[in-house]
Amino acid sequence: MFEQLGLIGCGLMGGSFALALKRAGLVKRVVGYSKSPSTTERARLMGVIDVEAPSALLAVSGADIVLIAVPVAATESTFKAIKHLVTANMLVMDVGSTKREVIDAGRRALREQIGSFVPAHPITGKEVSGVDNADPDLYTGRQVILTPIERTLTVQLQKAVDVWTALGCRVVKMAPEQHDAAFAAVSHLPHLIAFAMMNAVSGQPQGKDYLSLAGPGFRDFTRIAASDPKIWRDILISNREELLAQSKIFQRNLHALELMISSGNTEALEGLLEQASITRGSWSMTSRHNP
Repeated sequence: MFEQLGLIGCGLMGGSFALALKRAGLVKRVVGYSKSPSTTERARLMGVIDVEAPSALLAVSGADIVLIAVPVAATESTFKAIKHLVTANMLVMDVGSTKREVIDAGRRALREQIGSFVPAHPITGKEVSGVDNADPDLYTGRQVILTPIERTLTVQLQKAVDVWTALGCRVVKMAPEQHDAAFAAVSHLPHLIAFAMMNAVSGQPQGKDYLSLAGPGFRDFTRIAASDPKIWRDILISNREELLAQSKIFQRNLHALELMISSGNTEALEGLLEQASITRGSWSMTSRHNP
């Protein structure tokens, strides 16, 4: 049981975390801050938070657990804003989709208190954002990746494992570099492709007509292109090195398929399609277990 959650960022991810903690009986009070006062007020009216804080620093004051749920690019400024009240007994986590840049920001801003910070990435979300879409079930049954560093305090790491597990999550630990490489491949590149696909179709003279004919396959393939552009702008830039490396691998594979099509090599084309079909058919989001 935590006495007080200091929530910085009362949107979808932060709001859902607060609601989940409350429902599980894991926190007595939630003090929240968002850059937009109207968001903080809405969060209080919805019961997501109990008290509105006028600043990130005051949201942290008196907290024994802190969640930073802001865009990746705003993480360092948030660390700087709260650093004077971060203590060794406080658990500080984020929910960012990239980890190396966030950890570097934490090292620069938190310095001797970096051990209180446990970098976290819950593998969940929605195409819609904002506190109005906060959902206490958002994290249930999902994986949460923790990327501790050499200075992460063992006690705080265990607290992080315990709280996410109590919310019904499957916790996985990995190195920050491993995390960013993996999610460039399975999350950041797919988003990039979905954004590019929508622009490619809609940018054609007959784009609107083409879209009017699209069916469930196109809908499912491009679903994530409806994600928040500002959030994904920050993610793609933050993890650009790994993302661009994965993009080159994708382009090589796309080019291989194009060569088979242009040459009419049906046997080779079928072989590549079958390889992808078998891999996709045997894959499941729940196939990985805790280490």
